[in-house]
Amino acid sequence: MSGILSLIREDVANVLEHDPAARSRLEVYLCYSGLHALWFYRLNHWVWDKNLYLFARWLSQVARFLTGIEIHPGAQIGRRLFIDHGFGVVIGETAIVGDDVLLYQGVTLGGTGKEQGKRHPTLLDHVVVGGGAKILGNITVGRNCRIGAGSVVLRDVPDDSTVVGVPGHVIFRGGKRVVITDPKQINDPLSEALAAVATEVKKLSERLSHLEGAGAEPVSDSMQRIMEDVDYQI
Repeated sequence: MSGILSLIREDVANVLEHDPAARSRLEVYLCYSGLHALWFYRLNHWVWDKNLYLFARWLSQVARFLTGIEIHPGAQIGRRLFIDHGFGVVIGETAIVGDDVLLYQGVTLGGTGKEQGKRHPTLLDHVVVGGGAKILGNITVGRNCRIGAGSVVLRDVPDDSTVVGVPGHVIFRGGKRVVITDPKQINDPLSEALAAVATEVKKLSERLSHLEGAGAEPVSDSMQRIMEDVDYQI
């Protein structure tokens, strides 16, 4: 019993730390549906582990009705999860969520079809997922990642990355800007256009060198970097 109370106090302290709108512990206890959904989940997950699957699912539906947040009782969730303004959040059955993760409203940790086994994403520690983002399929989002609001993530994300877009692609990694990503891995019109321009410049440069012979001026360093970026892997 003391362990449960300690966990509850930790959850409340986590909300107070992350949300400046939280004015008191009593307000957090009474008014934070994300916290209520997490407590419901822990009860439902305990029932699920007792192989009472139907009862656990029914309890999860009650929790969804009361909180607007759907967490499958089979999901695995670590400590200090904070679901902020959580209405519409969905966490699937085989999803795994690490410690100190922050989810905003409308986030979906879902599947992509009717595949069996592990079919939902894994979020490692210290991940922040913006409002309305969809992380789909059996993929892994690395530690200390940021997923932009409205993004749709379909591929693994390396540690310390920031992802935006539909489909999601890395724009920062390890604090450094990723100028252009591999157009074979994303369907991003701007990246594809830049890749096409760089490829055409390279072809024209090679043709000019061939026509003018060895006396042609070499490609500038900046243009060479642009052409090399075409092959940059996310």
